[in-house]
Amino acid sequence: MSRAALFLLLFAAALGANADEAQIRKNLADKLDAARIEGIAPAPVAGLWEVRYRTAEGVKILYTDAAASYVIQGRILELRSDRDLTEERLRKLNAIRFDSLPLDLAVKVKRGNGKRVLAMFSDPYCPACRQFEGSLAQIDDITIYVFMYPVIRPENAAHSKAVWCSPDRARAWLELAAAARPKVPEAAPSCANPVDKVLELGRRLRVNSTPTLILANGERLSGGLAAADLREVLDKTTR
Repeated sequence: MSRAALFLLLFAAALGANADEAQIRKNLADKLDAARIEGIAPAPVAGLWEVRYRTAEGVKILYTDAAASYVIQGRILELRSDRDLTEERLRKLNAIRFDSLPLDLAVKVKRGNGKRVLAMFSDPYCPACRQFEGSLAQIDDITIYVFMYPVIRPENAAHSKAVWCSPDRARAWLELAAAARPKVPEAAPSCANPVDKVLELGRRLRVNSTPTLILANGERLSGGLAAADLREVLDKTTR
């Protein structure tokens, strides 16, 4: 094939791709409740396109055909590897730079050499958070930055403030959030504390559930993990 013919072939393919994207945008623009389409790209499955759009909860994904005649809302699972490709993609799209987090507002819990790193937004009275503390307790060599986020039982926000006012914040947090029965710190909750700032930070980052985990590579996870799964994720993302 001559260079000119190859150029024309590539040019035609590019036009086709652009035409597909334009058609998808046109057909879906009024179907997403004013959400902004941020990008369109081929999906992991041949013949499907990934449509990325932004909502108040962050970036979401749906799938469509080239003409946007059909829409698929769901997840793509790769059976060979047992991977949730949609979940992996969303974690990357909604990533937060770890070094941009104001870690000085977090309670620091360190075990061993602390090489595994994790930040989390957690409410000590959130049942899923308390269950996840059991998984965290099984991980050695870890540093956990806990952003106390009292949204489940906001009437108990003073307990999180008392954690910050305690001489040993890490111990006070674990006694409140990880013990079989919450032990409210004895410290008065009257010292300067970051709880209100963390609530504002969580709203800005669209943290809508607890626990919300932020890994060292910036990817976020909503909900806890079993200890084995958590260890695998942390080892993959340790910087």
